[in-house]
Amino acid sequence: MSDTASTRATRHTSDRPLLAAPDLLSSLVPLLAAWVPRQRWFAGKGRLITGFTLVSATELLPCTTDGSTPGLLQLLVRAQQNAPAGRTPAADCYQLLLGVHPAPPPRLAPAAIGRPSGGPLRGRTVYDALLDSRLCGLLLERLRTPGRIGALRFYREPDRDIASGLPARPIAVEQSNSSIVYGDTYILKVFRRIAPGINPDLELPRALADVNCARVPAPAAWYEADAADDGGEATTLGVLQPFLPGSADGWQLALNALAVRADFTGSARALGHATAEVHTALAETLPTTALHSPQLETIAARMAERLDATARAVPALQPYRARLRAAFDALAAVGQDGRSWAAQRIHGDLHLGQTLRSAEEGRWSLIDFEGEPARPLGERRRPQPALRDVAAMLRSFDYAARSGPSGGDPWSLEWARRTRDAYCRGYAEAGGLDPRSAPELMRAYETDKAVYEVLYEARHRPDWLSVPMAAIHRLAAGEERLEDGDGPVGVEGMERADGASRSGRGGGEAVRAPRGGGGTGSAWTAGGGGAGRGGGPAGAGQSAGASRLAPSPRLSDSPRYSGSPDSTGSTGASGATRSARADGRG
Repeated sequence: MSDTASTRATRHTSDRPLLAAPDLLSSLVPLLAAWVPRQRWFAGKGRLITGFTLVSATELLPCTTDGSTPGLLQLLVRAQQNAPAGRTPAADCYQLLLGVHPAPPPRLAPAAIGRPSGGPLRGRTVYDALLDSRLCGLLLERLRTPGRIGALRFYREPDRDIASGLPARPIAVEQSNSSIVYGDTYILKVFRRIAPGINPDLELPRALADVNCARVPAPAAWYEADAADDGGEATTLGVLQPFLPGSADGWQLALNALAVRADFTGSARALGHATAEVHTALAETLPTTALHSPQLETIAARMAERLDATARAVPALQPYRARLRAAFDALAAVGQDGRSWAAQRIHGDLHLGQTLRSAEEGRWSLIDFEGEPARPLGERRRPQPALRDVAAMLRSFDYAARSGPSGGDPWSLEWARRTRDAYCRGYAEAGGLDPRSAPELMRAYETDKAVYEVLYEARHRPDWLSVPMAAIHRLAAGEERLEDGDGPVGVEGMERADGASRSGRGGGEAVRAPRGGGGTGSAWTAGGGGAGRGGGPAGAGQSAGASRLAPSPRLSDSPRYSGSPDSTGSTGASGATRSARADGRG
């Protein structure tokens, strides 16, 4: 296995002898090659690691040789992996925070990575620093005092007074990122798989704070890495956000309602209001655009490509391909009659596990704006129809109904239908585009999400594959129905249920060209010992210790689901309170 040091690495490191040692990375390679693939946040599972490249190294706490003090080393490394013939080998970049100690206490045994046999750390134990509350406390102190350390820059909002000495509680749940709760005040999401550019989970909440949108916790501090090249972009590495004690996780609330066969339409309608408010605020503060026929055709083509690739990987999807493609063809045809659709910044990975409801006011908040971590950062930052978020949330309601104690019995499925409809009504009432007026977009985006879920479940949770496959069967049969007032309205061929055209800035409103009449840790609660997240398939955590048929009062400690299989973390609580986001699924 090869390992090399980037020419930029020495430029980005300090002048400490440890970081200047040419064998620093090579001495760690055998340990990292065994440890990294086992981590939930490692995106390259199933492919051989062929080497590591050092991008930068920063010594946040000196790695001394005495036996009493731990050191803290921050690394950015590229994991080089093989790839099938004809494809470019992967080289994703990951952030590692390593504790270094000659003799760590027994409580840190589960965090151990190993002891290098050579190099500048020879004979000392290297371990996951984010499982050490002492080193997590050091990270908070760095965020309290803005400035540069080696390759890193730390920032704090000027109006935020972050208390010193808050007890750190690492979230020991497998997630696509890592999270730490400080007291009952803040939560820090540490991004693991990183790319140059501002992360949406920092960018969007800050933009929403500028327009006083109270539906999303505003970041208090963050840190980033310098641009690797002159003129390049800095890389967001971690975000500190308010922790919202007393808030309940939307996924767990839904499972609890299903467990006692309780109505959830009031909560869903209020959540629709909250979603529309966030979309409206994003459209007001960030650029918007319109998608015309060429752009819609491109979106539909990409959806079809994902369908074909998934069908090759999951044979159970093969019989549905032609009928599912019809949804994408219908989307591509939308612009051919002169219509266009508004596109704006959206959440990008919305599901019940990305929502929190306060205990006292019953007020919904949205968290975890990172988008789907598996998608490229540039794609996640691209304006999209706001109804993509709505479609993802509808999939999350369906997941809950099929994951609860009844396992998708007729009552649960009717619960899902009524809840989905209530969410759409609330969204329209708050100024969003009525989802029932955009059948082509809704069906295409929900189909695309279900295809994504199929691939995730087949790879990570085969026993859950039946959940998205049930949706695939329904969508392929054109059975999607949303109720409007007096009775059900079919999605296929549906015009506006109210017979009028609704404007709704925040909802990705359809923009019709003149033609004779007429657009994904976060905040969370920690409770019951788990800090995972739920909401859907892959990437959304289920309730901890709970099986699909028996929801648990605890948050899930499995990959959180957000309607999108690989989410990130949040700020809330389920059964306990969750307020700052921790990436529970991804």
